[in-house]
Amino acid sequence: MTRIGVPRRKVFELGACALAGAAGLLVTARARAGTEPSTTYEEIVRRWYEAWEKKDQDQFEALMADDFTFTSAAGDDHISKRAFKTQCWDTQVNFIDRFNLERVSAIGNEAFVKYLCHTKNGKSFRNVEYFHLRDGKVEAIECYFGGKSTFPSAVSNGS
Repeated sequence: MTRIGVPRRKVFELGACALAGAAGLLVTARARAGTEPSTTYEEIVRRWYEAWEKKDQDQFEALMADDFTFTSAAGDDHISKRAFKTQCWDTQVNFIDRFNLERVSAIGNEAFVKYLCHTKNGKSFRNVEYFHLRDGKVEAIECYFGGKSTFPSAVSNGS
């Protein structure tokens, strides 16, 4: 039997390197898990637009977290669930016919959506929205559009 002599110092160095490598793999795995596409959240986002199309207020409200906020270029700065319902749903839902979801990208608990919205009078406009989701609900939305002239009501009225 042959013995190989390895100094203790070398054994400790190798052990420390192995531990550091293992820790690095865990960090990488966790980081990668947060960037994987989220089918469940993508489905929630799709149901959000479906609620608008079907004018399904119960589904719409069920999808929003209690602390839901909405932000947009129209001066909406983290408005509450109640304010969103009053200022957006109640005033715009009847002008919307349907959405063509051109791009839905959900990663972790975030999603970006680019859509073409068709109004009931045959006109259309495009928006991009950023969703933050938590526990199966929409926690926050940031809406990016050109201005009030791209609201469903403005497009429908020809403004």
